[in-house]
Amino acid sequence: MSSDKPNRIARRFGLGLAVLLCAGATLWPAVGAEPVPDFSTDSRIGWIAVPGGFKPPASGPGPVTNDPAHPQVVNLLPNYPPSGRIQGPQPTFPVSDISNPILQPWAREELRKRNERILSGGTGFGRQASCWPMGVPGFLLQGVQPVYFIQTAKEVTMVWQEDYQTRRIFLNVPHSAHPKPSWFGESVGHYEGDTLVVDTIGMNDQTWIDNYRTPHTDKLHVVERFRMIDGGKTLEVNVHVDDPGAFTMPWNAIQRYGRAEFGPMIEVSCAEGMTNDYFHLDVEPIPQASKPDF
Repeated sequence: MSSDKPNRIARRFGLGLAVLLCAGATLWPAVGAEPVPDFSTDSRIGWIAVPGGFKPPASGPGPVTNDPAHPQVVNLLPNYPPSGRIQGPQPTFPVSDISNPILQPWAREELRKRNERILSGGTGFGRQASCWPMGVPGFLLQGVQPVYFIQTAKEVTMVWQEDYQTRRIFLNVPHSAHPKPSWFGESVGHYEGDTLVVDTIGMNDQTWIDNYRTPHTDKLHVVERFRMIDGGKTLEVNVHVDDPGAFTMPWNAIQRYGRAEFGPMIEVSCAEGMTNDYFHLDVEPIPQASKPDF
């Protein structure tokens, strides 16, 4: 790692993450050790999620997907940064296929009520529209804005440009005996060749699995496997989800990201701006803290 890289990362992410980077060892392992995949390369490289939600595996139980009777219309902007012009048909909210056998009855009922609201003309905004933390694995579905990686020998940090939502993955350590439930849970990881394997437990039950608002409980256990394919142009994440409180069986899904070279991370406010009010539509209020976290 060049001596200038910590300074460039400091300018992107601020002093707090700069201290993290400088305190840890460099990304590269000791001489003779197997190289690890480099998801960051430099400060210009981010990854943008492929839209459309989780993709099902080649076989076996998979994620909740869109109801084929109500195809979703996704209206993508022609370029980034946004041109300010919306083109094409009116986009629609996603309607979930509640026939998926992974769903326990109470979880299916939650999705049925949301579908009914959308099909009767109501809204179906995701939590990110109101700046709420997305949790795991919902974090993987953040779209439009890129996610950036910071890798050191002891930690991998993922920072989404929208509202700077952040995940921290601690390397080569076990889980805590009794992790306190939190928005992103406790993530520990290790490298297996060209793959970063991340194991997450300790989520609270206040987030959703996906943009259909598939619920989960605090028993949720997620394993993600990150690796680059297509010569480094695509980041693929294979996801394994197990939650006996919400699902009848474990299931698998796939998410992919496209490599994005937009330059260093820019500031994109969320709770501080009024652009998230969505023209006074029926969205959840932006979260506010009644007391400090520390």
